[in-house]
Amino acid sequence: MRITRPLLADSVLAATLALAGVGGTAFAGDASRAQVPIDLRGFALFVVPALALAVRRRLPLPVLAVVAASTSAYLVLGYAYGPILLTFMLAVYSAARHAPWARALPAAGAALALTLIHLAVPGTALGLLGVVPVAAWVVVPFSLGFTLRVRHESAARARAEAIRRSVDDERFRVAQEVHDIVGHGLAAIKMQADIALHVLAKKPEQAEVALEAISRTSSQALTELRATLAVVRRSGAEGELAPVPGLARLDELRRRMAAAGVWVRLETSGSVRALPDAVDLAGYRIVQESLTNVLRHSGAGQAVVTVGYEAGHILLVVSNPVTAGPPDVGDGSGIIGMRDRVRALGGDFTVGPTSQHRFEVRARLPTGVQP
Repeated sequence: MRITRPLLADSVLAATLALAGVGGTAFAGDASRAQVPIDLRGFALFVVPALALAVRRRLPLPVLAVVAASTSAYLVLGYAYGPILLTFMLAVYSAARHAPWARALPAAGAALALTLIHLAVPGTALGLLGVVPVAAWVVVPFSLGFTLRVRHESAARARAEAIRRSVDDERFRVAQEVHDIVGHGLAAIKMQADIALHVLAKKPEQAEVALEAISRTSSQALTELRATLAVVRRSGAEGELAPVPGLARLDELRRRMAAAGVWVRLETSGSVRALPDAVDLAGYRIVQESLTNVLRHSGAGQAVVTVGYEAGHILLVVSNPVTAGPPDVGDGSGIIGMRDRVRALGGDFTVGPTSQHRFEVRARLPTGVQP
């Protein structure tokens, strides 16, 4: 049997209780004139169950059976009340704390029945009046053990639920990152591929430019995707393949969008300052996804990105002209992902057409930093 920390602690407890209890048992036997004087048999009936407590967590019900039988014999033989009652109550507590409820309750009832036997022996000091205090030897430790067990199981379930929620949140975060990276890259690649196919026969030099843009876009998307997955795997070396995207890289995003066919104007207001990593990344992804939607769904080929540094917040607005009917913004995974990012940070998010015949994505994120 492998020695674990609980087993070692219980062994020390059992040995200490056995050694200290011998003296207590001898004192109780000498002090009581109404009981049978303590002898070697009485000491044995105390020491054996005390030592059995060494395995009270691994074998709580067998230990309770041994302790209850020894305690009952000890009391029936007329020895004085003493430390053996502490051993008995500890065994009852251990059964309630560590054994299945369906088996611990009947076992505690049987232990109570065994200890009640000595009350029927002629000459017992308590007689039948002792039923209530004897029952307390079982009810009190059993209730304490059961209460602590329920509390421990409840805490374990709470921890498991917290871990599950954490895993779900991480899975959702990774799904958002992959969606934004891959979706943006594929949209730009498709646009360039369409251009290349259109001009291939008449203007092969322009087709070559489009193919080069496809190569750059796919390489950037793959690098960013590898960096994201490396962070998930907690691989520090791979995690440094690319910097974490942030608003400082919006100009780079603007150039990529221009190569894909969408002209973007960047506007900034307020004092530019460093942002928390989560806010910086979320802001970049919101702008990226919004421009990707412009590339996919808008025929205008232009957009305006406004970044406003406010007191304790940052305001992001991406707008583009509406060239056809108002787009459907209800259930797209990109819109849902942006909204979830903003809500996770405690911000405000709106999306839809405006009165100026433009389509607008507006996100206001708290930064916790005053300008």
